[in-house]
Amino acid sequence: MAAARLDDATLAAHFDDLHPILDDHEARVAADRCYFCHDAPCITACPTGIDIPLFIRQIQAGMPDAAARTIFQQNILGAMCARVCPTETLCEGVCVRNEAEGNPVEIGRLQRYATDGLLEANEHPFTRAAPSGKRVAVVGAGPAGLACAHRLAMLGHDVVIHEARPKPGGLNEYGIAAYKAANGIAQAEVDWLLRIGGITIETGSALGRDITLDGLKAEYDAVFLGMGLAGVNALRAEGEDLEGVRDAVDFIAELRQAKDKSALPIGRHVVVIGGGMTAVDAAVQSRLLGAEHVHMVYRRDRDAMGASEYELDHAATEGVTILTNAMPVKIIGNGKVEAVEFAYTRSGPKGLEQTGETFTLRADQVFKAIGQTLEGAPDALDIDRGKIVTDATGRTSVAGVWAGGDCAQGGEDLTVTGVAQGRDAAMDIHAALTA
Repeated sequence: MAAARLDDATLAAHFDDLHPILDDHEARVAADRCYFCHDAPCITACPTGIDIPLFIRQIQAGMPDAAARTIFQQNILGAMCARVCPTETLCEGVCVRNEAEGNPVEIGRLQRYATDGLLEANEHPFTRAAPSGKRVAVVGAGPAGLACAHRLAMLGHDVVIHEARPKPGGLNEYGIAAYKAANGIAQAEVDWLLRIGGITIETGSALGRDITLDGLKAEYDAVFLGMGLAGVNALRAEGEDLEGVRDAVDFIAELRQAKDKSALPIGRHVVVIGGGMTAVDAAVQSRLLGAEHVHMVYRRDRDAMGASEYELDHAATEGVTILTNAMPVKIIGNGKVEAVEFAYTRSGPKGLEQTGETFTLRADQVFKAIGQTLEGAPDALDIDRGKIVTDATGRTSVAGVWAGGDCAQGGEDLTVTGVAQGRDAAMDIHAALTA
């Protein structure tokens, strides 16, 4: 492992925006391709229900700020979602143009064109209602918590967000590849969101360590839990504790917060274990930092991988080798990792099983990306399959407590899903507080 494998200019190019923003002409040309469907499947495919044909028509008419307001009305983190949403499996995946021509309307890039303009102008399109006198506690300043807080503040309630990390943003700030959220866009959007007023963020405040659910219930009129998933699943393989083996989420967070990316050490031979977006982000960024050989290994077949085909193809174009149907059985090394032994797998009558054949990959750095787990959930809450049980409105088993995002049932490790759940829970909280 070594730092500064690449020069500063190369690193800057590698971690700049993956896709440049459309200019005015390009945006209008892209907007002209929309059929403006009356019963648009793209709206149904969007977890936040943005009126996509409307905002595209507004761009076509030369009103990008109006388009931005249409987007933000449904998705207050629309700028980040324009960058990180898997549009190829959501709105663009069902676009009528895609069905007819295999080339959908560039909905994600059009959304970025509209929302970035409003953020750059530092204009906030919403105003607060008259103060309600109600106070709501939000645990977690990730997409779900921020969306919930903004909607509640807009409706006149005062909100205090308790965030365990030093900065707000959650997944957008700490869990997304740096090249997808370049130039500080995640924090810029948070700062813009807070202009609604009525929201206070207390960082370094973790549930179970600094605050308790009982304490929040006693102090506030309602509580929303959106703390995400802080734990990481173990490999349960010999040698997991060797030097050079670490959680992929920690690597991604460190990279996102690094002021000097050349100072981050990276191995020549990197192995990433997992098949989701976290695995892809860790693998691609290892290559961008200068790793010579990067393998991404998943225990099932490609169809079962959590990452989209677009992301897997992007990883391949960056030089990542993707191996499937293989699981780690031993991490080899004397004090520090030197290789990983894998067993080939297949689907058997009792589920996934080893074939009896093995192979070994050289590795001086291993990243674990095999899923995250809920930690520190209060005992009073009903938990099912590692998630907080909620109803369709986000209500938990404890009166006066709602939940959303990755920590709750239905959370999908997507910014857009977290925003939808936080927003919808806020509307139910408002209904309960004003009943």
